[in-house]
Amino acid sequence: MTRLRSAAVSRRTFIATGGASLAVLAGCGNGVGSRGGSTIDARVDATRNFLFRTYPGTQELAQKAFGVLYMPLVTEAGFGIGGGYGRGALRINDVTVDYYSAARATIGIQIGAQQYAHALFFMTEAALTEFRRSSGWAAGADVRYATPEQGASLGKETTEIEPVIALVFGQAGLIAGATLAGVKYTRIIP
Repeated sequence: MTRLRSAAVSRRTFIATGGASLAVLAGCGNGVGSRGGSTIDARVDATRNFLFRTYPGTQELAQKAFGVLYMPLVTEAGFGIGGGYGRGALRINDVTVDYYSAARATIGIQIGAQQYAHALFFMTEAALTEFRRSSGWAAGADVRYATPEQGASLGKETTEIEPVIALVFGQAGLIAGATLAGVKYTRIIP
């Protein structure tokens, strides 16, 4: 009888613990049953439309690109040591194929906070393939950084093809000072 009672208690404990564990996992936003993908897609659509409307040359650039990673909102803050995070979508032929997060760590003389959007235009098939196959991709020396002022003429520049062109735009807020930074892009399930 004692053995049956302890088996029943163990089963009850197991069921209660398992149920609590499932509730915790569901609350972590792991993507199961969430609307995270549709939320990211809606933000990407708005960001893409803003980008094309504000910097018309980027629409032609996107048409030439093998894929574009849109990061609609990256939030960054720092006081000596800082960081940033955002989520976005990789689109090929203007169709979402994967979702990504961007995590940024900074260290240096800095204080403040800002939010911005950015887009990575993959101009070669090899660059896009490398990005998609990596477990975590960091922007390297093969990335050309463009300024918003160049956005109007980016699509017209055909003299030299860079593997990846990055455009940061829509900044709000201020971070003052110089930093050493690294951004890592990781595939996620929203």
